[in-house]
Amino acid sequence: MAQKPSIPKGTRDFGQLEMARRNYIFDTIKGVFSLYGFQQIETPAMENIGTLMGKYGEEGDKLLFRIQNSGEKASLAPEKGLRYDLTVPFARYVVQHREEISFPFKRFQIQPVWRADRPQKGRYREFYQCDVDVIGSDSLIGELELIQIVEEVYRRLGINVCLHINNRKILAGIAEVIGAPDKMIDITVAIDKLDKIGVDAVNDELRERGLSEEQVAKLQPILKGQGDKVQRTKEQLAELRTYLAGSEIGLKGIAEMEEVFELIHNSQFTIYNEEERCGQSQFSIELDLCLARGLNYYTGAIFEVKALDAQIGSITGGGRYDNLTGIFGLPGVSGVGISFGADRIYDVLTELDLFPKELQSATQVLFATFGADELRYALRWAKALREAGITTEVYPEPTKMKKQMGYADAKQIPFVAIVGGDEMAQNKVMLKNMSSGEQKLVEFDELVNLLKR
Repeated sequence: MAQKPSIPKGTRDFGQLEMARRNYIFDTIKGVFSLYGFQQIETPAMENIGTLMGKYGEEGDKLLFRIQNSGEKASLAPEKGLRYDLTVPFARYVVQHREEISFPFKRFQIQPVWRADRPQKGRYREFYQCDVDVIGSDSLIGELELIQIVEEVYRRLGINVCLHINNRKILAGIAEVIGAPDKMIDITVAIDKLDKIGVDAVNDELRERGLSEEQVAKLQPILKGQGDKVQRTKEQLAELRTYLAGSEIGLKGIAEMEEVFELIHNSQFTIYNEEERCGQSQFSIELDLCLARGLNYYTGAIFEVKALDAQIGSITGGGRYDNLTGIFGLPGVSGVGISFGADRIYDVLTELDLFPKELQSATQVLFATFGADELRYALRWAKALREAGITTEVYPEPTKMKKQMGYADAKQIPFVAIVGGDEMAQNKVMLKNMSSGEQKLVEFDELVNLLKR
C-alpha cells in the first residue's frame, strides 16, 4: 500500500494563488527597500553551528535546527545548523567579505529561516524573513530610515499598524536602578512575554530568575505603566529620566530616544497626541517601555510592529546592535536593522481581505478553439500577444467548448478568445468577457488595446 504523502508540522505547500500573493508581498517590500539604496544579498541555508549558538539567548538556542548528518558524517555533536534568522549570518557575511564592501553597508535579504518551534496560528517552523540593515554607522538616521520604510511598506499593503519602540539601554538602566544590573537579560526575557502572559505571570518569572521581592516591586511602575492611555512621548521620557537619574546608561538610552523622536517630527511623521489611541490612525508610533525583544545582540533602539486590525502578534521587529560583528573578529561596527515576517503579513492580508483581486489569475486571455486549424491560428496570435507583453494561454487541444470555458473559470481568467472557422476567415477572434458574458468580434490591434487597459 502506498504511503500517504505528508509534510512536517509547521511547514506548508504553496499553490499558484499563494505564490502570486507571496510574490506580491515580496515585490512590495523589495521595492521599498530599493528606494532607500539597499542592495540584495543571499547567504546559505545552513551555517556552522558555532556561528549560530550563543547569539539568540537561551530561548533561541533551544529552537535551533541542528543538522545531524550533513552528507559527510553522522555526528552526535552536530557541526551545522539551519539558520535561525538573517541577522547573524549577515554579520558573519560582513566580516568574511569586509574587503569587498563599502561602509556604511546597506543590504536587504529575503530568504527562509527555520525554528524548532511549536506550530500554532501565525507561527511556523519554516518561514520567510525580509530583512533590511545598515551596518558601519552609529548615526540614528539609520533608525529613522527604518521607521520610514515600515510606514511606506504598510501604506502600500494597506495594513493599519502601530510601531512600538524602546531602547535596550533604557532596559539596562532599569536593571541598574533596581539593583540587578547582572539580571538585565533575565529581566528582558521575562518582560518580553508581558503581552502573552500578563503582569502577574511576568512577576512570577522574574522571581524564578532570581530577583528579590524588592527588585520586582521597583519594576512595577514600568510593567503597569503601559495602560490604555497613551501619554505624550516627551512626558513619558521626562518621567523616565527621573526614574533613571542614577543610571548613566539609562540616561544615554533616553537621549537616543529623544533624538529619534526629534528626527521623526522633523521628517513630518504624524505622531499621536494625548487623546489619540494607537488604533485610530493608519500608522502610529508608541514608546513602549515593556518592549524588550528577546535576542541578546540588541544594544540600542528596538522596534516591533503590530497590525491594528488583526490579532496575530508582531509582524515586523528589529533594532540596533553595536558589536555583533565583534563575535566574528571585527569589533566596533554598529548596525541597525528590521525584519518583516512575510508569513504573518500574508495571514493579516488574508484575514482582512486586502490582496488585490487581479492576483487571482496571472493569465489575461485564454484561446479556445474548435479544431486543429483553429489551434494553429491561435498559436500565432498568442505568440504575437506575448511579444506585446500580454500574458496568454492557449488551451492545448480543441476539445468541447464547455471544458475550455470551465478551465478559464477555474483559473479566473478574465477573457477568452474563441477561434472558429468564421473568425479565421475574417482574421479576427471572438473575445468573451468572462465576468459580464459580453462577446465581441475583434481584430488583433483592438484585442491588444482591450487587454492592456
